[in-house]
Amino acid sequence: MQRRRRFKQTRSLEERLTQEAERLREEAKSLPPGPQREYALRKARHAETGVHMSEWLRSPRLELPE
Repeated sequence: MQRRRRFKQTRSLEERLTQEAERLREEAKSLPPGPQREYALRKARHAETGVHMSEWLRSPRLELPE
């Protein structure tokens, strides 16, 4: 049986997704208009959506029922 590798993340999910979105937007700026550029921008939007969802899930207004 194979053992899973475990990684200790040093940055939060929000930080990693934000950095990835910024990287993808910079990459898209250097690409000519076309499908590759649209793909990079779509992935950047998905990363930003992930940040918003994570923040929403961590908000104090969301509490588990007792």
